[in-house]
Amino acid sequence: MPKISFSREKKVIECEMGANLRQVAMKNGIQLYPGMKKYFNCHGLGQCGECRVHVLKGMDGLSPRGIKEKFRIAVSWFKFGHEQEVRLACQTLVNGDVEVLTQPEFNWFGERVAAKKAAE
Repeated sequence: MPKISFSREKKVIECEMGANLRQVAMKNGIQLYPGMKKYFNCHGLGQCGECRVHVLKGMDGLSPRGIKEKFRIAVSWFKFGHEQEVRLACQTLVNGDVEVLTQPEFNWFGERVAAKKAAE
């Protein structure tokens, strides 16, 4: 059975092969949505982008990005600085061990700030 490590919460949860990441997180008390967004979100339809997670390890243990997820990440008003490592939990199936960071911080100024932090 695949294991999901939630780094912010310091929890490791086993799930069924092919389980939906959002559903597993919510079932186990992992808060994907900050503040009022826990009430005002698309409820797993892949439209709001608020359930995004930063995949720290095990990207190959997740299902491939679908068209809905690619589009949402591409046109999002937020910039995380690690878009290739961001997944929408509601659109992601777990097929292997993975480590994720929930509620990643925004990079309001694009790649410049991310590049600056990398240089430090």
